[in-house]
Amino acid sequence: MQGNRRSFLKATGLAAATVGLAAPQLAEAQAAKKTKGQGGPAGGPQAGQPPQAQAMPKNMSFTTLITEQGPGLGIRTEKGILNVMKAEADLRTGAPVTADDLIQGLGNLGALQTLVQKASASKKPYFVAEADAKFGPCVLNPEKIVCIGLNYKAHAEEAGEKLPPVPILFNKYNSALNAHGGTVAVSKEHAEKFDYEAELVAVIGKEARDVSEADALSYVFGYCNGHDLSARDLQMATTQWMVGKTGDGWGPIGPWLVSADQIDPDNLKIECLVNGEVRQSSNTKLMIFGVRKLVSYISKYMTLRPGDIIFTGTPNGVILGYPKEKQVWLKAGDKITTRIEKLGDLNFTLT
Repeated sequence: MQGNRRSFLKATGLAAATVGLAAPQLAEAQAAKKTKGQGGPAGGPQAGQPPQAQAMPKNMSFTTLITEQGPGLGIRTEKGILNVMKAEADLRTGAPVTADDLIQGLGNLGALQTLVQKASASKKPYFVAEADAKFGPCVLNPEKIVCIGLNYKAHAEEAGEKLPPVPILFNKYNSALNAHGGTVAVSKEHAEKFDYEAELVAVIGKEARDVSEADALSYVFGYCNGHDLSARDLQMATTQWMVGKTGDGWGPIGPWLVSADQIDPDNLKIECLVNGEVRQSSNTKLMIFGVRKLVSYISKYMTLRPGDIIFTGTPNGVILGYPKEKQVWLKAGDKITTRIEKLGDLNFTLT
């Protein structure tokens, strides 16, 4: 797979990254599912109808698989990753066939477990071994990618910054999205000081506007690994960080989108490895502003919608925090891993 979301979308026929249009085969499959119901009265909303309020899935882990038909939903199981698009075409339970449909509540979310059971009982090859899978970003079309700066005390201190009194918000664009196993072509960029930032990412599952901290976590669909690859020379060139944060492919996420019921976002071990060496090691309990606060705070100023993602900030240990004589910036050939408890490993390579 190509290293950034733009190349990924072109290679899979999903169209330009800026609009995220589905491939003809994928669009046809989705249209057929919505118009035919694929599950009758138990199916999800029909074409042209708004998503129905459905309970978010529990005890499940999802991904995006690159298939012959385009990017499709995958479900992690003991038998491997279920290719939902392939299984649904045969078994017709009404389940959503893409990660976007899943998060938007399009299709019958309650049919997902039924589909897993039917596929497991079938002799057809609906499952893919994790080692053989080609992954896409576990969320393909977020309306918003909101990032948090200086959200760990030790990281703020190593950067020589004051502790923020409120969350510091900045953004990435969809063209920054990348996947497990992807590449980032840093050798082609007009920058030199590339740095790593392992981060927990929260994925919104319900529309949230001005929600309380007490209710905030109920709006989260699930969590995944994220990496906020940064070019410090670009980031520090002005008071606005964006240009040093949102290059093509600089925001890998995944591979797994784990349902929120399985995760305590306030107590997860988080690490970053470079070529197998641990560079960051911390715990999300050390965040200055936890996920509850972040969702509540952001929702005061903008509407969070299903599929929006929040990069919650990175802990200490980044290259920027080293003494200048010890700063050895990332380079082509480096292999980066974000590792978060219960979320697995997110790997990508710099080229």
